Amino acid sequence: MAQTALNFFEWGPFFEEKKIGGIFAPLFQTMAKLGDTELGDFPLLLAPMEDVSDPPFRFLCKEQGCDMMYTEFISVEGLIRDAQKSLQKLDIYEHERPIGVQIFGAELDSMMRAAEIVEEAKPEVLDINYGCPVKKVVCKMAGAGILRDIDKMVKLTDAVVKSTSLPVTVKTRLGWDNDSIFIEEVAERLQDVGIQAISIHGRTRKQMYKGEADWAHIARVVENPRIHIPVFGNGDIDSPQKAVEYKNRYGVDGLMIGRASIGNPWIFRDIKHYVETGELLPSPGIKDKIAVVKRHIDHSVSWKGEKLGVLEMRRHYGQYFRGLPEIKTWRSRLVQAPVAEELHQILSEMERAYSHIDELQLVK
Repeated sequence: MAQTALNFFEWGPFFEEKKIGGIFAPLFQTMAKLGDTELGDFPLLLAPMEDVSDPPFRFLCKEQGCDMMYTEFISVEGLIRDAQKSLQKLDIYEHERPIGVQIFGAELDSMMRAAEIVEEAKPEVLDINYGCPVKKVVCKMAGAGILRDIDKMVKLTDAVVKSTSLPVTVKTRLGWDNDSIFIEEVAERLQDVGIQAISIHGRTRKQMYKGEADWAHIARVVENPRIHIPVFGNGDIDSPQKAVEYKNRYGVDGLMIGRASIGNPWIFRDIKHYVETGELLPSPGIKDKIAVVKRHIDHSVSWKGEKLGVLEMRRHYGQYFRGLPEIKTWRSRLVQAPVAEELHQILSEMERAYSHIDELQLVK
């Protein structure tokens, strides 16, 4: 895990015709680089997701072309108290780089101390979560809870930036509710205290994950002449077509993909191919899906131990096999299997049972 911490985003210009606000216009686009590591002109990021974006899942996403990944979000209170679950989330492997560690919290001293602990793990980036909408986080004024106190958000961010040599980035939402959407002001003020990129989910905290993400507000941040850091858009990107449409319509520097990647790590491959060629790749066939699920199980067991590794795979089966006919019986067997060997046997049976299904019938 040892490496020199990279401490700035670097940008290289290239000329491109770009569509912003519904109009194509030639301009100088920026190519994102993380220190000496190029992320490319339109990087795809794996969003930090609790109980999902762990090393086993990140391995599969990286294999399918994800440009940058983030750990599950980590409680700063857990880190400074040496909680085993929090410390384990700092596990970083060389094949995952570049990678960011995401933290959440609400107390100044705890955030600063946690930043020092994260730096010892030597990720490329330290990311602050100001977007998690779940009640147990929000009620402590962490995650999206801090959207009710922008001054405190800026103060916390400033302290974290000054506590580490790592580049600090932020993931947040449009605002607390529709009456308090101040994302342009937030982006400006956080940039002023030193963050080096911002990822914006196009919903308010009140929306949770309901309704459509409003990317028009994200576009206003992109178009703001004061903003010079990369702006990554997040929310509702679930297909290559939508990825390209939003890239062109809203002018973001890259996309952060979360829920759409669960059970579908191929989404990174598919989007990249469509951006480059305009062609859609066929959905993976049942043989490919099952091979990836088996590997996911093996990585999960290797990292977490068999009992926990098998248990925590259960949330993935429904997404991996979404669209298959009569999947309920197979899923029931998978979630009841106690050991990896039995899971492999059931999956092999599934492969034989579904071998007649053409790959184009499978839903991503």
